[in-house]
Amino acid sequence: MENFKIIKPFGPSIVKIKMPDEMIKEINDYVDLIVKDEEKSKKLNEGNKLIGKVQQEFLMELDFMKKIKWAEFLSFFISKWVLEETNKNIKHFQLIKSWVVRQFQNDYNPVHWHSGHISGVGYLKLPSTLGMPAQTDKKTNENGKLQLIFGSPNLLSKATHIIKPELGDFYLFPNYLMHTVYPFSGTNEERRSVSFNAKLEFFD
Repeated sequence: MENFKIIKPFGPSIVKIKMPDEMIKEINDYVDLIVKDEEKSKKLNEGNKLIGKVQQEFLMELDFMKKIKWAEFLSFFISKWVLEETNKNIKHFQLIKSWVVRQFQNDYNPVHWHSGHISGVGYLKLPSTLGMPAQTDKKTNENGKLQLIFGSPNLLSKATHIIKPELGDFYLFPNYLMHTVYPFSGTNEERRSVSFNAKLEFFD
């Protein structure tokens, strides 16, 4: 399947998939409405429970997730991933929660991990530029990128994997996989992403 790719940069595998354009539009339209509604923004605010040092983080409502078949989208690809990696079928997929992160310049997410069994992140909106690193002679620029972290480097396996956000890309990874999002600068545009935590139950 063209929009499904298992990646193995280190110990645990991760998955890269692509969000449908219509789903991206529906979530962005939903987010834009919430942003305009001060009362609902406060009600759905999750910033005090999440680790991100960002402008706004809020939960997606159950009715909206049902409308766009969010759990079905996630469980389809997670089931495929688990089957290919373990030869096991999932008996039950439980979406614990899903939330949107609105990140602007100088915002960041420190190193952390998630609850449940499976987590992930998808990119809904990105700045036209993420700015330059503080030292402009650097060959690499981590601004606004996601870094996955596992163990320590050794001869045959590196300990980190950098992901450059691309619109519509969605990454699935085990809940325990530590990760961080670097700040960016040089723009007032928004970096918008959607994440989730889920539990799995397997057939015996």
